[in-house]
Amino acid sequence: MSHAAQSEYRNLPLDSLVESSMNPRRSFDENALNELAESIRNQGLLSPLLVRPKGPQSFEIVAGARRYRAAQLAGQESVPVRIVELSDAQAIETSIIENLQRRDVHPLEEAQGFAALLHLEEPKYSIEQIAAKCAKGPSFVAARLKLTELSPAVTEAFLKDEIGTGHALSLARLQPAQQEEALTACFREDYVSGGKPRHILLPVRQLQEWIERHILLELDSAPFPKDDPELVPEAGACITCPRRTGFNTLLFAEIKADACTSPDCYQSKVDAFVAKTIVAKPMLVQISRAFGKPQENSPAIPRNQYVEIRAEKPTNPKQVEWPEYKTCKFTTEAIVTEGSDKGEIKRICSNSDCPIHHPKKEKTPANDGAFKAAQEKQRREDAIAQATGLRVLRAIVEAVPVRLMKRDLQFVVERVTTMLDERRLAIVLRQHGIGKSKGPTDTPAKLLAAFVRKAEESILGRLLVEAVILYSAQSANDAGRVLRDAADIYKVDVTAIITKVKQEFGAKDKTKAEKETTVKRPSKAVKKAKAA
Repeated sequence: MSHAAQSEYRNLPLDSLVESSMNPRRSFDENALNELAESIRNQGLLSPLLVRPKGPQSFEIVAGARRYRAAQLAGQESVPVRIVELSDAQAIETSIIENLQRRDVHPLEEAQGFAALLHLEEPKYSIEQIAAKCAKGPSFVAARLKLTELSPAVTEAFLKDEIGTGHALSLARLQPAQQEEALTACFREDYVSGGKPRHILLPVRQLQEWIERHILLELDSAPFPKDDPELVPEAGACITCPRRTGFNTLLFAEIKADACTSPDCYQSKVDAFVAKTIVAKPMLVQISRAFGKPQENSPAIPRNQYVEIRAEKPTNPKQVEWPEYKTCKFTTEAIVTEGSDKGEIKRICSNSDCPIHHPKKEKTPANDGAFKAAQEKQRREDAIAQATGLRVLRAIVEAVPVRLMKRDLQFVVERVTTMLDERRLAIVLRQHGIGKSKGPTDTPAKLLAAFVRKAEESILGRLLVEAVILYSAQSANDAGRVLRDAADIYKVDVTAIITKVKQEFGAKDKTKAEKETTVKRPSKAVKKAKAA
């Protein structure tokens, strides 16, 4: 056979054929191969294989590896072939186009074929050229190429058909660390009475919504400049970054918001921006928006020692009198260096002598026992009322039955809790023992969202009622009434809880008084020691 022949049809023995290492197809369905082998036994191989010469008596299969394997199973000695002289680039291109016409080729194999074509040294291909060759859109090719960047765990789930192509494409657009986190959001647990939980695959739409809420970071609200390539030199500017949804429209056509898909890169830019701003403005006040105990030796003012001045105007007459809607001569700019909103510039008052934002309590004569007693009584009553309210709320949620399915509960809980203000969100976190944030991106809302994803149906049902009560109280004139109405519905004995709380406070007061008496009245042994 002369290699100069451009195209020739003939029969070749199977032992003269070899499969191509460049073939994008890597998996072959065993049942389908057996069915094709049976067809070949009965009717012969009707469609010739496309091969190219590789040696004097050796030919590489460009298209038809599946038919070749089926012919082997059928016990054939030779098969019809079409022999064509092809370069490596032509062979890859032909193999990809041929496989795209097959229904059983795996999308990951398509992706690997496109990648092989894109990485050829000669000739050079662009995504648009590959798309034109394969009669596909550029966005199709770009999405398939992204599949080659799936993390090992996601790749394994995809090849096992545990997730669909739509799920894999959505996950492939994320960074490897976020892919495995988002993989768990592809499923919901379905419990069968007396059996083990089953993992049910959720629609792609729900996965995309989860990714937008929990991973994508909107760049419009980023504190750092998006066009600065020197802020983090190795990352470059956001406006030219392919990991930005607004830049890579081939991959993120359906996402309207301009967002960052790399939380690690985003956080590194926030940190760099904060450090650069502090160096440029060493006198700029640093503040923390983190909950809990301040970090040791931190220069940031804790959140309980300053008042943030709101930029928006009051929306009702009550708010006009609130300190956060007023300015004073001590108002100054500050940068958030810890907690949520890190990097943002706020206007605050941290001067403890400010009469508007830090009013002093009226001093009373030391011998005004009646006033002190009244003040202590009010403080105690407020503490009892707060403790009682939290105890009643807990009793109510414990009485909530499980009704909705887990996915429904997760959906509604996530929506309702996003409407809670900071104080009520902190109540939910504390009531359920949800840990403190570990970094600026771990906001209370994200910590709660992570808790919701792992919670059982019974917890979710109770959390839903709890969030609704807190949200209703947040916008009601009589928050106590909201709690009492809920207690009536769930048959919670508020009187018993009030009695129990008062007893506990009484016991604490007694213990405190005994300790104070012990300090004020030293023992006889101590007195003798002092006298000596």
